[in-house]
Amino acid sequence: MAARPSLASRLAILAVFYIVQGLPFGFQATALPVYLTASGLSLTMVGFAGALSAPWLLKPFWAPLVDRWSSERFGRRRTWIVPLQAALASTCLAAAFVPAESLALLLGLIALTNLFAATMDIAVDGLAVDLLEVDELGWGNVAQVVGFKLGMLLGGGILVWASQWIGWRGLFLVIAGLIAIALMITLAWREPPGPASRSSEPSDASEPVHARMASLLATLGRALTSPGGLALLVIAATYKSGESISDAMFEPFLVREAGWDAPRVGLIVGTWGMAFSLLGSGLGGALAVRLGVGRALVVFAVLRTTSLIGVVWLSSQVGVLTDDGFVRAVVVVKGFEEIAGGGLTTAMFAFMMSRVDRRIGATHYTLLAGVEVLGKVPGGLSSGVLADAIGFGWTFALGLALSVVFLPLLILLRPRPEP
Repeated sequence: MAARPSLASRLAILAVFYIVQGLPFGFQATALPVYLTASGLSLTMVGFAGALSAPWLLKPFWAPLVDRWSSERFGRRRTWIVPLQAALASTCLAAAFVPAESLALLLGLIALTNLFAATMDIAVDGLAVDLLEVDELGWGNVAQVVGFKLGMLLGGGILVWASQWIGWRGLFLVIAGLIAIALMITLAWREPPGPASRSSEPSDASEPVHARMASLLATLGRALTSPGGLALLVIAATYKSGESISDAMFEPFLVREAGWDAPRVGLIVGTWGMAFSLLGSGLGGALAVRLGVGRALVVFAVLRTTSLIGVVWLSSQVGVLTDDGFVRAVVVVKGFEEIAGGGLTTAMFAFMMSRVDRRIGATHYTLLAGVEVLGKVPGGLSSGVLADAIGFGWTFALGLALSVVFLPLLILLRPRPEP
């Protein structure tokens, strides 16, 4: 029997996959709102552009397909990861040659990148459940969150800042090239056998597809109705409801109110902000290992809510602080916010992964992750409408208030019952 790969090597390959997913998403999260705002679109339309990430919300509907249909010879998860990486690289390459005036075509390609990345995320999350033991999940989720945010830092920070020299075409060409490099790494990597080959649950390839799907859904139903299962869904759906309103309008606020351009937003928010978020993700993983994922989740939820007070304060400082003073204030406020948010995301994902049924790891975890995305959709889509109606300051204040209201729901967290 082949020796089990080291933890470092397992975390490294997971990080590569998550970086790939974060590259195009970073552009959408940081650069696209700036581009749309600078193009003269209303804040309402900028907020609605968040609907391009719908595949991240809808992916639970096709997660059972990814969990069940694969080639054991090629690799249970690699069956999906390889072609999706190729499709993602091709889409980014196509985006590099879209004319600046063809906004609809660019948005369509961004929607496709979300579809490919979200589907790949199902397979990669399932791979993480396959590769990691329970006591390794804290570090595994550091690889997950840090890897994804490294991709966002590149695609939505460094490359956006560099776009003043390389242009949007150069930005997308670099993203496509980085994904192509990851594809070559994936082709050279050999996937170790997952729990499907050692699970006590039979896996008969000759069994009818509808019977296998029914068995999978029955197992999922038992997992969701187990002690703490429904409470986890509620917490995953609400823990970021308030911050989603604040985050969606922060870049448009900097463009409309402070007069920042895309390179400056890419440098301060996309690069420095993401660097602080990476620091928070590392702290979140370390604290999850030391205190347990439940306690770490509570600590960072309180810190993240507290950090939104600074965002509300920033909205009143345009024209009060000097330009340099405002830049420093953004770095400090956004730095604290991103550290707390990075820790919260890592702790939440580790908590969700610790509760999945490993026989259906990709499906169960994808459902939880889909609920987590669903909880942020109302805030993100309504943020532009709110900002147009009541202004940035009151919109940020509403986000803070909602975060405070939802904090008490954390009491629903309970230690995992003994099997």
